[in-house]
Amino acid sequence: MGLSRKRKKELRKLQDSANKVWQTQQVLVGEAAGIAREASRQLGNYSREQVGPAVQATYDQRVAPVVHKSAAVSRDVLQHRVVPAVGGVVGSALSVWDAANDTRSRLASGRGFALPDAKSFGKKADSYSKKATKAMSKKLAVLEPKKPGVSTGGVIAIVLGVIAAAGVLYAAWQTLRADDELWVADDPLRSPDE
Repeated sequence: MGLSRKRKKELRKLQDSANKVWQTQQVLVGEAAGIAREASRQLGNYSREQVGPAVQATYDQRVAPVVHKSAAVSRDVLQHRVVPAVGGVVGSALSVWDAANDTRSRLASGRGFALPDAKSFGKKADSYSKKATKAMSKKLAVLEPKKPGVSTGGVIAIVLGVIAAAGVLYAAWQTLRADDELWVADDPLRSPDE
C-alpha cells in the first residue's frame, strides 16, 4: 500500500515549507554573524577611543604619582639611612678585625699585650667606614646622580664608625688593663692550716 496522492501532495508542501524555513534560518544566522562582527569592531573602537584614554588618565593622575613618590622615598631612605648605617657597621667590624690581627701579630712576635693605640684604631675605623660607605654607594649610584663632597650620610657613617671604634677600644682596654685583683695567681692556693 502506498500513500495517496493527497498525502504525497501534503508531504511535498511540508518539505517545501521546511526547506524555506531552513534557508531563512541560514540567512538569519549569516546576518547575526555579520552583526556580531560589526559589534566586536565597534567595541574595539570604543575601547581604544574611550576606555583606554580614561584608564590612562586615571593612572597618570592617581597611580603614577604614588609610585614615583614611593620610589623617591625608598631611594632617599636607602641612600641616607641604610647605606651609612651599613657602612658604619662594616667599618666597625673591620676595625675590630684589624685590632685582633694586630694583637695576634704582637703576640706571635713576642712583644706581648700592649694598650691599643686609640689614634691608629680611630683612623682605621674611619678609613674602613669610608671605604665601606663608598663601596655601597657605588653599587647604588644608579639610583641617584653623584653629588660632590661628603654627604650627611657619610658624616653619620664616619661618626658611627668612630663611636664603634671607641667602644671597641674601651672594651679592649677594660679587658687588658693590669688590675691585680682581676688576675689569677700562678701558684696554687694553699690551705689555711699550712
